[in-house]
Amino acid sequence: MASDGQVFVTFGRIIAKHCLDKRCSMELLCATEQTHTISSQLGIVARVKAVTGESKSSSELLVSNAQNLIQAVLHVLRAAEAACIKGLRQPPPDSEEEEVAAFCMQWRKNLLWHRAKESLNSDRDELGLRKTRTRAEPTLTAMVQEQSPQTKCPKPIKGHTIMGSHL
Repeated sequence: MASDGQVFVTFGRIIAKHCLDKRCSMELLCATEQTHTISSQLGIVARVKAVTGESKSSSELLVSNAQNLIQAVLHVLRAAEAACIKGLRQPPPDSEEEEVAAFCMQWRKNLLWHRAKESLNSDRDELGLRKTRTRAEPTLTAMVQEQSPQTKCPKPIKGHTIMGSHL
């Protein structure tokens, strides 16, 4: 799980590098650094626990760090969503960065399509406001969770899979 956290660190750094909005880029870099720190801590705690054996406090610490990592990864994904909405520079062709950008642009396309369909909804409430459907907007988190274990998108680090089952 700690190594999967590093996948999202690399993912976030790639998006931040190509983000057109400086503020979104900085927020994403802060989120990736937090994820990197928590992921490293989780790896250390896991290695110490493996050597020292079973104890209630070490198990609680391990679970707590894993939960913190999940929250940090979700923060990276939300910050990446904001960066993608603001826009991304074109990455170099045939690169890992291009695959990450394509993954994010597919999400953005789905989001814009969803919003366009919602705006065409003519149902109005008693105040004349457009009613929204109960269907939630697409998120990067949902796209990552939908990926099968064999799929490696957002794929920033070769050989790692997306931790969809952990989110």
